Amino acid sequence: MNRYPLWKYAILLVTLVVGLVYTLPNFFGEAPAVQVSSGKATLKVDGSLATKVEQILSAAGIKADFVQFEGNSVKARFQDLDTQSRAKEAIAKALNPDAADPSYIVALNLLSRSPQWLTSLHAMPMYLGLDLRGGVHFLMQVDMKSALTKKAESLAGDIRVILRDKNLRHAGITRDGNSVDVRFRDRETLTAARSLLADQLPDLQWVDAPEGTEFKLTGTLKPEAARLVQETAVKQNITTLHNRVNELGVAEPVIQQQGLDRVVVQLPGVQDTAKAKDIIGRTATLELRMVDDSAEAAAAAAGTGPVPFGAELYIERGAQPLVVKRQVILTGESLIDAQAGFDPQTQQPSVNLTVDAKGARIMKEVSGANVGKRMAILLFEKGKGEVITAPRINSELGARFQISGSMSTVEANDTALLLRAGSLAAPMEIIEEKTIGPTLGAENIGKGFNSVIYGFAAIALFMCLYYMLFGAFSTIALAFNLLLLVALLSMLQATLTLPGIAAIALTLGMAIDANVLINERVREELRAGASPQAAIHTGYEKAWATILDSNITTLIAGIALFAFGSGPVRGFAVVHCLGILTSMFSAVVFSRGLVNLWYGRQKKLKSVSIGQVWKAQADVPANT
Repeated sequence: MNRYPLWKYAILLVTLVVGLVYTLPNFFGEAPAVQVSSGKATLKVDGSLATKVEQILSAAGIKADFVQFEGNSVKARFQDLDTQSRAKEAIAKALNPDAADPSYIVALNLLSRSPQWLTSLHAMPMYLGLDLRGGVHFLMQVDMKSALTKKAESLAGDIRVILRDKNLRHAGITRDGNSVDVRFRDRETLTAARSLLADQLPDLQWVDAPEGTEFKLTGTLKPEAARLVQETAVKQNITTLHNRVNELGVAEPVIQQQGLDRVVVQLPGVQDTAKAKDIIGRTATLELRMVDDSAEAAAAAAGTGPVPFGAELYIERGAQPLVVKRQVILTGESLIDAQAGFDPQTQQPSVNLTVDAKGARIMKEVSGANVGKRMAILLFEKGKGEVITAPRINSELGARFQISGSMSTVEANDTALLLRAGSLAAPMEIIEEKTIGPTLGAENIGKGFNSVIYGFAAIALFMCLYYMLFGAFSTIALAFNLLLLVALLSMLQATLTLPGIAAIALTLGMAIDANVLINERVREELRAGASPQAAIHTGYEKAWATILDSNITTLIAGIALFAFGSGPVRGFAVVHCLGILTSMFSAVVFSRGLVNLWYGRQKKLKSVSIGQVWKAQADVPANT
């Protein structure tokens, strides 16, 4: 009746071992580290940089725990903060001889002290939030006026192209704030233009009025269109910030919208505030220009002559000089998408580009007149430009075209990523800045850890005094529940914050409630005169339905918090929901396994240690 088959005990044992393995990394703490990543969009970091960093540290007499290439950066871990500081200085000096134009980003970071055998099993510690790990917090405001101005400028260009294509002559196109004014010399042309523009540009609301001897047509962004422009600007800025923060190697950064025009950026573990501000505030723009293929340009590229008038000298990927014309054909604002793919004819890796309607018209005109010539794609960062690629134009291009040639699949992916990087949709300003030191984070961890320990100890003491041996079983099941919860959070690489620790403490109180229900059900059966074995069996069976109902209703509340909350509230909800699931497993399955292991094989069981069982008639005390 109260016996588990061997396979159930095997499952519980495996669960216990897995829980222990994936919980262990959280007890080793973190060590200071230095991370090296690319400081330029056109510079790729690979495994050879790890060897170079090792040589730099060796030459400086600095010992590192390890130096490894991971993701898009090289990380070196050290024993103390002093060694970390000396290592950063040595690496930055060696890799960036020109401090004004650094090729690499050398940033301070923190890495887990977990032993290699745990790391090889992908057993990693939980990420810690800003309040527990320390780091920097920025509140940034998006310049919505600038976003609307850029949109109006773009629409002014579209209007000019649309009217020229339909051969409708105008007397001038000007932008006034978020409005575009188009002047005409006669009413007939204005009427035709208004009908055409209303059809082609539905985002604008048109109003016409006479102005002296001319007629003026004014287009203003509709409120819903203006709102969409602002929402898109914030979303694009958040995406760009994510790409930039990745260069700092921040584990689980928080980048989220706050209100209509603000973005919160939290970077746990970042110690170098100045470097973080530099990366976040970076501006990058994309430009398409024609390559100058004249004899003078070739001489300038070879270093034997001056750069021709109306052209500039840039460096192409691979350190080859290239002379391009100053005239900008297209900017990154017109680029919609860039994806790596394969040429359907040659099956060679390629990059497939998509541009907007304005860009398609320009590309068609320029490419049609320059078949056989090269077009350079340049990326500008901090005022300095580099040529990403300079493909040859083989035919007239349109809204979708591809770049192909002698490139590998990796190079095609890298090029597509660079093209997508782009710039911020609108300028951003840091309006609030906070720095939380590692010492304060460690203090918060200590307080949170103590709250869980004291709460657990108080619950264990009560259960053991009130329910005797069954209370001890409940306490062990509660410890198993805590182990599973921490292991799950570690396996999911969740971010633990102070609200998350509060959720763990709350889970302890909720989890023990299931064991209280079970123990009281067993007592109820004993009071009714059932045998100890029957009381244990019936108590667990009857308590299960009540436990399931109560936990499902609590789980629904947790899911609602996750769905509609944000930031710390969602973190609390994740821990809360996982804690409910682990508590149901530990309270019902694991605790019954312990009871069955202790009492299940006793055929003539006369009493169980479950505290005082009061009889209804009772002057007869209970089984203890």
